[in-house]
Amino acid sequence: MAKSILLTGGCGFIGSCFVRQRVALGDRVIILDALTYAGHRENLDGIKGPGSFELVVDNICNGPRIRELLKTHSIDWFINFAAESHVDRSIDAPSAFIETNIRGVFTVVSAALEYWQGLTGTKKDAFRFLQISTDEVYGSLGPTGKFSETTAMAPNSPYSASKAAGDHLVRAWYHTYGLPTITTNCSNNYGPRQFPEKLIPHMIACAVGGKPLPMYGDGGNIRDWIHVEDHCRGISLALEKGKLGHTYCFGGNAEKNNLDVVNAICAELDRLRPRLDGKPHKTGISFVKDRLGHDRRYAIDDTLAMRELEFKREFDFERGLASAVKWYLDNDSWCKAVTGVKK
Repeated sequence: MAKSILLTGGCGFIGSCFVRQRVALGDRVIILDALTYAGHRENLDGIKGPGSFELVVDNICNGPRIRELLKTHSIDWFINFAAESHVDRSIDAPSAFIETNIRGVFTVVSAALEYWQGLTGTKKDAFRFLQISTDEVYGSLGPTGKFSETTAMAPNSPYSASKAAGDHLVRAWYHTYGLPTITTNCSNNYGPRQFPEKLIPHMIACAVGGKPLPMYGDGGNIRDWIHVEDHCRGISLALEKGKLGHTYCFGGNAEKNNLDVVNAICAELDRLRPRLDGKPHKTGISFVKDRLGHDRRYAIDDTLAMRELEFKREFDFERGLASAVKWYLDNDSWCKAVTGVKK
C-alpha cells in the first residue's frame, strides 16, 4: 500500500536518494528542506514514478509548519534526514549544528508526538518516526572490532555530539511518551549527488580541476563505505520491519583507509579522464595537517539488520566507486550548480 511520507532534508544527498526510491514505489513524499549549502533542488531533478513528491522550503525548527504538514497530508511515516553533517564545519562553527541537530530534533519529535496522539485505530498503529543518524556518534575504534546497536555513544566532534544528543531525544520520546520511533546509524555513504565537500566528490573535483588532492594526516584513517542506494533500501526495511524503539546499523562491509580510497579514485580517473601532462592522478596527493579530533577508524556490524530486516547490499565498493566517479564526470553541470560555480 502506498505511503504518505513527510521527509525532512529531502534535497540532500541521502534524502533525495530515498525520495527517488519511494516515488518509484508509488508513495507520496512531502519534502521539507531549508535548502542550505548541502540541500539543492537539483537533487530532485529527473525523479519519476507512479508516486509523487512536493517540496516545501522551510526549516525543521518551524514546529507549526511541521504540524500543519503532518495533518494536511495525513502522514504515515515521518523521517528526519535533516542535519548539519560536516565535521570540519562543526569545528569552525558549532552553533548551527546545535540548532539543527538538537533543537531541530526536539521540534520534529514534539510535532510527531502531538500528531500521533491524535490518530486512532490502524492509522495510529502504523505510524512511524525514523531518525537518521551516523556511526560517528560511537566515537573511534581501535584496530579491531566494529560498532553495533549495543555500542555506547562516545562522540568526539561537535557534529557527532549534536547527532548523539538528537538520538537520545528520540529514544526518550519513545520510552517516555510511547512515540513509535526507530533510529538508524550508518557508515560513510557514497554515490551520486553527494555535496562536493565530502571526500570522494571533493577529490574528483580537485583532480579534474588540476588542484592538489589534500590528504589529512597520514591518510591512514579508516572508514566503512556503504553505497547510498543500499543505505536507503535499509531505511525502508527498518520502517517496514523494524521493532519500535530499536536502533539498526547499516554498513558496507568495505573498510578502506582514506589513502586507499583516493588512490582508487585516481586509478579510475587515469582510465576515464587522464591528466594532460600524462602523470598519474595520484601524484597530485598532498598531505596536510590532520584535522582536530579526527577519529581513526569506524566500522559497522550490521548483522542485526541482516537478520531481523533481511538487509542485503547490492553494491561492492569497487563497482560502486567506479560508477560514482563516472557519474561525477558525466554530471559536471550538477557539480557547478550546487557549488555556485558559473557555467
